[in-house]
Amino acid sequence: MLKWFEETDRENPDVVYSRIRLVRNWSEYPFSAKLSPEAAGEMVDRLEKGLRDFCLEAAGDYQYIRLDELSDLNRRALKERRLLNTTLTEKKDPVGLILSDDERVSIVLNGDDHIRMQFISQGLHLKELWQQADQADDFIGERFAYAYDDKYGFLTSYPTNTGTGLRASAVVHLPSLSSGKKFSSLLGEMSRFGASIKGLYGEGGDNYGSLYLVSNQKTLGVTEGEIVELVEKVVNQLSSQERQVRDMALSQDRIGQLDEAYKSYGVLKYARRLTWKDAMIFLSRLMTGVADGLLEFDGPCPIYSIMLGIQKANLQKLSKRPLSRTELDVARASYIRAELPELRH
Repeated sequence: MLKWFEETDRENPDVVYSRIRLVRNWSEYPFSAKLSPEAAGEMVDRLEKGLRDFCLEAAGDYQYIRLDELSDLNRRALKERRLLNTTLTEKKDPVGLILSDDERVSIVLNGDDHIRMQFISQGLHLKELWQQADQADDFIGERFAYAYDDKYGFLTSYPTNTGTGLRASAVVHLPSLSSGKKFSSLLGEMSRFGASIKGLYGEGGDNYGSLYLVSNQKTLGVTEGEIVELVEKVVNQLSSQERQVRDMALSQDRIGQLDEAYKSYGVLKYARRLTWKDAMIFLSRLMTGVADGLLEFDGPCPIYSIMLGIQKANLQKLSKRPLSRTELDVARASYIRAELPELRH
């Protein structure tokens, strides 16, 4: 079965993926940070047993993983694929993970909160993902009483999640827009509407790959539908402005844009050693060339999947041993050469 990131959405190639995340707490237990290891283990076991029916009824196959029994390397690899956050990669207390084989659906038990549901897919599909999350939330809420307050809504370990407990987000590729002088003021303008926009792999000029995470700032005092609509509106606006800048560049210097795309492909396809920074920059340019219709491959080529594959933990897992910096650069180049299909002429 293909993972979600091994597929591409041709409708809007500049939107890499969408994600809906819901956090909930079980009223029978204190927040996770206040649980003893024994109480955490008991809660995780009870939640896992109660959610077996969810896995049986849901489409696709699921596996159950105890994160506290995984190696540091395997946890870091899950973090690279956006399944865990930094806190979870380092947490030693009992933590459970229910994960669909295609990694579109994941449920973390006893993370920052008792239950964290995540629904993810390539492209811009926030409304569809919210429908899935809402159904899962109803299923779980019927079996486990949530910590809830009539005034504040769902109670969470972080005040920023209190209310709906919903974080809607999407990652958009903005190579041209982000290189412009007005990009910072554009981000400030979007934040006034209640949207947060951050570099996925760094801030400012250090965000190699030009991928930006757009999400809602508020979870309290707004409805789930309003949150989803806000994020989708901002993503569409950013994507539209990016397209305008790129269309202008193509009309003014198509040969230059074509040359940039083919050069990037050449480096990626034939290099024997690549730093992570260089690989991300060239993959971003390749992603641009494909989205602009300048390049076409003989077979499927989900470029974001390659971006995930060249991360440190994944390369070390594939090599089955620790790698030095030079060995990582060699392994990264080898991985890209193997994954990139030939160009269609």
